[in-house]
Amino acid sequence: MVLNCESDEWLPASDARGGREDGNIMTIPQLSKEQLEAARAAATAARRARAELKTQVKSGQLSLHEALNKASSDDTLSRVKVVDLLRSLPRVGVTRSALIMENLDIAANRRIRGLGRHQVERLKEMFS
Repeated sequence: MVLNCESDEWLPASDARGGREDGNIMTIPQLSKEQLEAARAAATAARRARAELKTQVKSGQLSLHEALNKASSDDTLSRVKVVDLLRSLPRVGVTRSALIMENLDIAANRRIRGLGRHQVERLKEMFS
């Protein structure tokens, strides 16, 4: 039983979890084989694009500044975790990336698209 804050009455837990009024649980829509294949292909392409960005940074083809600029204009690339991008830099491993993230007040699970403008500026300054 769960207390409903609006009416101060106790409700069954299933009602509190967002069950429908008729008691049925909402199901996930079934996708056709073509839709599943298209979704798999899109996901694979996105993973490859993110891996390519990190590879370019690791090889020195892109600087961190360029990678951040590129990722800010691309929705797929903006989903790279900041810590993964930092670890792809030469001489930056687990320990140094953790220190950088802590010093710049960036959460460990933050993605590029979730960075504030001041955090981006400080990252660029640190590696320019």
